Amino acid sequence: MYRYDEFDHKLVADRVEQFRGQVARRVSGELSEDQFKPLRLMNGVYLQLHAYMLRVAIPYGTLRSEQVRMLAHIARKYDRGYGHFTTRQNIQFNWPALDKIPELLDELATVEMHAIQTSGNCIRNVTSDQYAGAIDGEVEDPRIVSEIIRQWSTFHPEFTYLPRKFKIAVTGHENDRAAIKLHDIGIVVKKNDAGDIGYEVHVGGGQGRTPFIAKKMTDFVPKAKLLAYLEAVMRAYNMLGRRDNSYKARIKILVHETGEEEMRRLVETEFAKIDAGQMLSVPQEEIDRISAYFAAPDFETLSQESDAHTKALAEDADFARFVRANVVAHKQSGYAIVNISLKPIGGVPGDATDAQMDVIADLAEQYSFDELRVTHEQNLVLPHVKLDDLKTVYDTLAAHELATANLGLISDQIACPGLDYCNLANARSIPLAQEISERFSDLDRQYDIGELKIKISGCINACGHHHVGHIGILGVDKKGTEFYQISLGGAADENAAIGQITGRAFTEEDIVDAIETVVTTYTDLRESDERFIDTYQRVGMAPFKERLYD
Repeated sequence: MYRYDEFDHKLVADRVEQFRGQVARRVSGELSEDQFKPLRLMNGVYLQLHAYMLRVAIPYGTLRSEQVRMLAHIARKYDRGYGHFTTRQNIQFNWPALDKIPELLDELATVEMHAIQTSGNCIRNVTSDQYAGAIDGEVEDPRIVSEIIRQWSTFHPEFTYLPRKFKIAVTGHENDRAAIKLHDIGIVVKKNDAGDIGYEVHVGGGQGRTPFIAKKMTDFVPKAKLLAYLEAVMRAYNMLGRRDNSYKARIKILVHETGEEEMRRLVETEFAKIDAGQMLSVPQEEIDRISAYFAAPDFETLSQESDAHTKALAEDADFARFVRANVVAHKQSGYAIVNISLKPIGGVPGDATDAQMDVIADLAEQYSFDELRVTHEQNLVLPHVKLDDLKTVYDTLAAHELATANLGLISDQIACPGLDYCNLANARSIPLAQEISERFSDLDRQYDIGELKIKISGCINACGHHHVGHIGILGVDKKGTEFYQISLGGAADENAAIGQITGRAFTEEDIVDAIETVVTTYTDLRESDERFIDTYQRVGMAPFKERLYD
């Protein structure tokens, strides 16, 4: 994975020192909260309902063991013993004292981590496929171009004060695990007919108040010219994006109001200007240098069959269940991809304690080539585990409440912090997610239901991605009372779709029963081997709506 060079180290150190002075002026009263707000946002610090919150960047979701141990240390020393992994593959700490945050950032910098561009109207953390470099069928490891984009976008002088925040995601696989069509820019690594690697670029996706699926701007940009093309998109947005209305400031609104064809023309015009000047061609030697950081680990030559693994499957039913749900085939014979669910029954989706993070760091160091991934669905991944070691890894996870075998099932929910933490929220998300997981706690029932993605947001900003849940739940406020609106049929994969609202919202007392009704309607109507999304696409909204409001 990528390691900082001398420029990265200086950049982060300078930013920490600058922020230390800004915090000191805020604590002394020299700066008001309004004056301090734009400064803290540039350093990943939010003011939530009860305290300041710090969001730490995890570029393309990749971590080393020493970094995970540092996050555990931060949770112990500066927070309340846990961290919250987010849908942008970052981590948030909800309770740091403001005057201690510069010291916290100093410690993070020792393991090449920071909070730069995790908030504010700038290009945010670049996200990618959590299985990058491990899954079969990739055109190329998408983290290579993600790192190139990270270096290009960090402190880019033209894009520090955009009309609104800007999010980029990259995938190198036909199965989109990075939700690229729900981003301001989504990139697919492609190979053309000549065998050259380049990029398909989608622009204008997003959720929030007005959700849109991104439009494909181009089928193929050559590898050396990608930054020039991205710069063209950003210039068009920076010039034409609205700054008079924050609700209409995202590039998705610009694409929608301008029209797909006209937006494509604007981007191509800017691209031609930039390309003619050769100002943003990426030299092959630089591509090669960064690519080397993502070279495959030193895998052993192993058989695809493991006697120890086969024996453990036969002897331990719980382990077999875990493998069935949470383990994915690796491209390298004799290895597996292990998903760690951060969704225990009755737990808070995405939370991990300091002790759990230490355990995961040890497992990554010993059994996964010192590497860990964060997923946009708020789980973790050990990307390179030998089949011979799977049982040992599982036993350790199970001993620390990290072996819930529910990946992709109804209890593997995305949920934003909601009204328990966020001052923008209208309703609580966490208690609802806990109630749903407890209602469907029986794993045998979960397996019978099959793949079903529930996503919960506490407000229309859609941090819980409710628009693209197979079942989406949106918290709304009605005269001071919490209600929950249900949508059905959303998807965040290569077949991305925005869910449709079923009808009137449900009270806090009725919402879990309503979800039960949706699920039983599906199981009554499904045909052989149909997933929830398949059944919904076949029968439509009508039977679900009829039973919900009968």
